[in-house]
Amino acid sequence: MWSNSSVLGPCFRPTNATPEERRLVASPWFAASFCAVGLASNLLALSVLAGARQGSCCPRSPFLILLGGLVLTDFLGLLVTGVLVVSRHAALFDWRTADPGCGLCHFMGVAMVFFGLCPLLLGAAMASERYLGITRPFSRSAAASQRRAWATVGLVWAAALALGLLPLLGVGHYTVQYPGSWCFLTLGPQLGDAAFGLLFALLGGLSVGLSFVLNTISVATLCHVYHGQEAAQQRPRDCEVEMMVQLLGIMLVASVCWMPLLVFIAQTVLQNPPAMSPAGQLSRTTEQQLLIYLRVATWNQILDPWVYILFRRAVLRRLHPRLSARPRSLSLRPPPAQGARLQ
Repeated sequence: MWSNSSVLGPCFRPTNATPEERRLVASPWFAASFCAVGLASNLLALSVLAGARQGSCCPRSPFLILLGGLVLTDFLGLLVTGVLVVSRHAALFDWRTADPGCGLCHFMGVAMVFFGLCPLLLGAAMASERYLGITRPFSRSAAASQRRAWATVGLVWAAALALGLLPLLGVGHYTVQYPGSWCFLTLGPQLGDAAFGLLFALLGGLSVGLSFVLNTISVATLCHVYHGQEAAQQRPRDCEVEMMVQLLGIMLVASVCWMPLLVFIAQTVLQNPPAMSPAGQLSRTTEQQLLIYLRVATWNQILDPWVYILFRRAVLRRLHPRLSARPRSLSLRPPPAQGARLQ
């Protein structure tokens, strides 16, 4: 470990930020405004979701449950990390003085990993739910699908928490990052740090990749149903198309916001010669890039709720009134047989 760890704790390493630079880069007004906008956006989306579950026109409760889990996770992520960062800026405390034992830094590191990975895993779970709902509409009952959706949200939370706790068990480290206002995983060459960084990057990247593959298949299936020989009998309902559009928007936002950070983490921990010196110091350029990519990734928590809010049929019909005059469409499920109708 680093030379100052024996005195303070394992979360402190040399950084390139001066006290004056910390005040300039870590603006309390920016952090507070960013957090307030994100919390308000997610609260609005939760209120809209609550009304959507009561007035749903098609069997989309599993999708809404997963979407609600995503919005709730984004809200809690902004609340927890925002309170820590904003309070740190407001009090102008120094990590070395306020948290010499690294307890607060470890908590923030776990929160950053947990609330960062959860949206990506939930996006993959939503893509899987839509894939099964579109390609295998008879494979599950509505009640079983809802139970499975709640179980999936809990499983995602448990998996992300288990990953976030690995540094506390000796796999990797959480350290104070430039400019000294937040804690995150360490981009070091040590085996534990490299393994933890790669695991985080690979899980996030695989989640985005899985979402892309399943969403592509789902969109292709919807297009085939629209334009196939049986299109008149099996036209997808508007809400099924609506869910797919929302899911594509969520996937696009996650890809743009998170992939730069995930790729940067993987490249940095695999870099040869190592990006981090034996003393635990990164170059100023690397530290600044990490901060920029982290801020870009945080936008995911603000944009996710607006994807759902803006890509609803009620909003789209206001913007494009012709959609209201569209004939009522049928379901993906084929019509019942004649014998079933007589019963």
